[in-house]
Amino acid sequence: RAFADAGPAVPSIREGEVAHGSAVIALLYDAGQGVHVVLTRRSSGLRAHGGEVSFPGGRREPGEDLVNTALRESDEEIGLDPGSVEVVGELDHLSTVTSGSFIVPYVGILAGEPMLRPNPTEVDAILKVPLQELLEPENYREERWPIYQLDHPIYFFELVGDTVWGATAAMLRQLLGFATGTVARGELHHR
Repeated sequence: RAFADAGPAVPSIREGEVAHGSAVIALLYDAGQGVHVVLTRRSSGLRAHGGEVSFPGGRREPGEDLVNTALRESDEEIGLDPGSVEVVGELDHLSTVTSGSFIVPYVGILAGEPMLRPNPTEVDAILKVPLQELLEPENYREERWPIYQLDHPIYFFELVGDTVWGATAAMLRQLLGFATGTVARGELHHR
């Protein structure tokens, strides 16, 4: 309902400027102990964003639509059966300074706790994080960083043993904001 009320996703300001797109998916499930979201800790051996916490996903293959990119990459990274996901919405798109890409974040619902296995060449760990933990005020902070002469908000979520920051934290912030009615379309604040 939150996605229907929100209207269409806001595209990234760089979508027309960059050659490739990427897609990720925020997988949500309730196994009887509250709603959880699936995150990954990227392999420390990866050349880009190694060791960082992110949603499963990656770069689009030629001719592939972006929702299928997110599902294919999730299968490759964590063994997610694409047929087990009901894609229910799309967060605002964003671009990152370092990758020269834009990212389309989808939100998917799973019927219960998924049985996942990390692909060790891409993922060091799979994190199943309660949304309640992310909503605790002491686990969230915002900093202002000067990037290209702009005062840019950078978001952080502190988890036990991990920090979620940057693009992933911006997407999580909007996801939680949609769920609580506190963040609307166009309020991703991530250039």
